[in-house]
Amino acid sequence: MQRLSIKLWSIRRLAIGAAITTALLLTGFFMLDYLYPPNLVRFEARSQEVTAADGSVLRLFAVENGRLRQPVSLDQVDPLFIQMLIAYEDQRFFEHNGIDVLALGRALSQAIVNQRVISGASTLTMQTARLLEPRRRTIGAKFAEMFRALQLERHFSKQEILEIYLTLAPYGGNIEGIRAGSSAYLGHDSLVLRPEEAALLVALPQSPTRLRPDRNNKAALAARNKVLERVAPLVSLEPHLLKIAKKAPVSSVRFRAPITAHHLSERLRAAAQGAYHIQTTIDPHLQAALERKALQKARDVHSKASVAILVVHNKTRTVQAYVGSADTFDVDRHGYVDMIQAVRSPGSTLKPFIYGLALERGLIHPATKIRDEPRSFGGYEPGNFMDKHHGEVTIKEALQRSLNVPAVAVLDRLGPVNFVARLRGAGAELLIPGDGKAGLAVALGGVGMSLEQLTSMYAALADDGYFRPLRYLAGENVTDQGFDLDLIATPQTRAQLQRILEGVRSPGNQLPKNYQKNPRLIAYKTGTSYGFRDAWAIGYDADFTVGIWVGRPDGTPLPGHFGARTAAPLLFDVFELLPKGKTPQQTLVFADQRGTKEELPLNLRYFDRPARLLKTGGLNGQLAIKFPSDGSVMELSNDTQGVSLEANGGTRPLQWFVDGMPLEKNRWTRNASFTPPSPGFYRVTVLDRNGARAVANFRVSGPSR
Repeated sequence: MQRLSIKLWSIRRLAIGAAITTALLLTGFFMLDYLYPPNLVRFEARSQEVTAADGSVLRLFAVENGRLRQPVSLDQVDPLFIQMLIAYEDQRFFEHNGIDVLALGRALSQAIVNQRVISGASTLTMQTARLLEPRRRTIGAKFAEMFRALQLERHFSKQEILEIYLTLAPYGGNIEGIRAGSSAYLGHDSLVLRPEEAALLVALPQSPTRLRPDRNNKAALAARNKVLERVAPLVSLEPHLLKIAKKAPVSSVRFRAPITAHHLSERLRAAAQGAYHIQTTIDPHLQAALERKALQKARDVHSKASVAILVVHNKTRTVQAYVGSADTFDVDRHGYVDMIQAVRSPGSTLKPFIYGLALERGLIHPATKIRDEPRSFGGYEPGNFMDKHHGEVTIKEALQRSLNVPAVAVLDRLGPVNFVARLRGAGAELLIPGDGKAGLAVALGGVGMSLEQLTSMYAALADDGYFRPLRYLAGENVTDQGFDLDLIATPQTRAQLQRILEGVRSPGNQLPKNYQKNPRLIAYKTGTSYGFRDAWAIGYDADFTVGIWVGRPDGTPLPGHFGARTAAPLLFDVFELLPKGKTPQQTLVFADQRGTKEELPLNLRYFDRPARLLKTGGLNGQLAIKFPSDGSVMELSNDTQGVSLEANGGTRPLQWFVDGMPLEKNRWTRNASFTPPSPGFYRVTVLDRNGARAVANFRVSGPSR
């Protein structure tokens, strides 16, 4: 009885000791777990990837030491690979808590008996711990891995542990992770894998340097077949499929990581604030084709020339292709410069908006006659391309031929300050050089703009008249809300411009190659900056707007290269690659269908008032604005009711306009008034029955109303 009591007491002591030891171990573990949480620095340093609209990778950015380490989730990996990995590496992965005690006991007993390591006991969780914190292979390192494995199992689910492993698994060189490995050695993603492909990707992390297929193809083949043999019964791989898989060759090609849409990728990455995945609206096939075309065009132009191409879907404003330069890595071409964002002189590409605003305000009609001849505008004397003038032409002809003098004359009537304010108010960004005051040179490119801005403006012409920011990211909300103002308000005016621009001769006066099978009307405008520094072509149809820039990024002139000769042919080549949608063309309805000077109102027949009109209509002296005088400044206070307007001469009735907008409450009189909404520059115009016109510019200072 006494012996039994002693024995029970000994057992009780052992149990208490074991409990105390377990409690101490657990307490120690939790304390260490609190003090030294899992180190996830390497896992969190994953490559940022920029993808196309279809999910394919456009650009993968390296992390430390140039490593490509793509983030991965299990739904991005073929389930067959997961089955093979667990069958080959850790069959009890879903049963243990990070340490496989059975495997550890087996490995120790085999090592003792054979005096060498026969099999390992490292679980997938322990391998994941080693990948998170690489160490030299020592006994101490093994205990550290075991501790970290227990930590990982406590903090993460089995699926999350697998995803960490699949992100960090080494595949040789700078390749890490299943997705990067699959792209590098198989040439496609890891979502769908054949048995031989899955087995190769299981084998490579065992010895990534020795087994690299591009360096040691035979070793990679042998390792892959070893995996296939071992896992075939465990993953239910049928014998005939196993035979086929083992006979399949292993490619010795290592595919390069994609670098497409480089400038856009860099731009979006900088704005992404560390996001791992950035999906764009880019069409990858169109992007690749246009990058090839841009390089070929640049080579045809000059050894230091570059090309930029931007393609936008009109209705959604989504960017389909973004080619920032001809060759990103060509230093001579300054390929690293994104010429889509670069601010350059737009040449004549703003002329449609000058004429459009004048059409909208009723100052001109496409059939209005205007003189194209040498003229001086307060000392500013614009000339035409090649110094050739055409005499009397219509507004339609002036725009189609891109004549300079008529465009400056119309801008002079609108007022360059008001014109620029209208564009800026609609959302467009214009950089005025010098003192920042807009002048008549704006009509011919005396302003700074980017290809992005110009293409956005033309997309507004093609759609609803509102300037909207372009959309680069998939999933962005499409908003119908524009800015407070629109570039061109009325559908009739946009239709008039479209009809005029569709009548511009195509490059070489030839139709596109596939016009008979896929007819499309392209409304487009070319431009050339001073000294042949920039060649532009911006065009649109019912579905797409395309912007082209050709030149040297360093601003060196390229004599003989201008918009119509250099950029326009590429514009038409790009449209040939675009799908012809089902969107109908805009209904081409003129606000005034009368097309000849006899049918037009007298004030719209001629933009420049012919001398003979002064001899008819009973003029009471030459029409002039008596008040306010041209160039005057008026100080308004809160008590001021408005600005009084007074005209002399002319034949009544008279019509008053302020900044091109008619004063409906003050029609037909020599005296009128209006209340300025805010301080700024204003342009008042009075028109008499015979088309005579007088203009005065003045500035208002004082409080806003």
